Amino acid sequence: MTPLFDLTDKVAIVTGSSRGIGKAIAEALADHGAKVVISSRKQDACEEVAAALNAKHGEGRAIAIAASISDKSALENLVAKSLEAFGRIDVLVCNAASNPYYGPMAGITDDQFRKILDNTVIANHWLVQLAAPQMLERGEGSIVIVSSIGGLTSSTMIGAYNISKAADFQLARNLAAEFGPKGVRVNCIAPGLVRTDFAKALWENPDTLKAVTKTTPLRRIGEPHEIAGAAVFLAAPASAFMTGQAIIVDGGSTIGVGL
Repeated sequence: MTPLFDLTDKVAIVTGSSRGIGKAIAEALADHGAKVVISSRKQDACEEVAAALNAKHGEGRAIAIAASISDKSALENLVAKSLEAFGRIDVLVCNAASNPYYGPMAGITDDQFRKILDNTVIANHWLVQLAAPQMLERGEGSIVIVSSIGGLTSSTMIGAYNISKAADFQLARNLAAEFGPKGVRVNCIAPGLVRTDFAKALWENPDTLKAVTKTTPLRRIGEPHEIAGAAVFLAAPASAFMTGQAIIVDGGSTIGVGL
């Protein structure tokens, strides 16, 4: 392994990492040497992923700490137990999110809109504020927020979700400005449509899938492991001079296919 992507002995928390993109990111970070904290809502699901990583890399490479991103006390516990287990947090990947509504903005309830904003923006703010102090004290660290190309485009189906993801881009920019002088970097990943359970309502719809792939240069949607490399890059020394930015990983869908 080259030093550019060497994460040996680094400690990473990855939220929403019992499946999908979060799981793929956790696996890739572990493959590059990191110790990983697996976190999602259900402890048994987290333990299954952690056990598989320990079986592959050796005992102690991964631990499981369940936490609901909507519960600030649970996030406080997540950070506290991670620090207790490993003594530090070098990488924070804010991947977990929720989207309880598909359809035009006129049909969304106030509670649904609040849930999206709370779980996609406020929860990321909470988690960063909990994990960042020890990074800032040491003068190094990488925070990665998994946003979406939805934050860059429009939608008649997931408009509220897109609003929350646009806010994540700005959250990263603000935090990058605040934390940069002390050596802590904050960046985003913006995936396109990826074959996950979270996005199943989109890619299982033949009409939506056809519309997306028709205007995507690679003519397909993504797979979870294809997002993980961007997270490894942002966590590793390879991106040491990068902060406040977003890496788009979408098969080219945001550039479209011209005539």
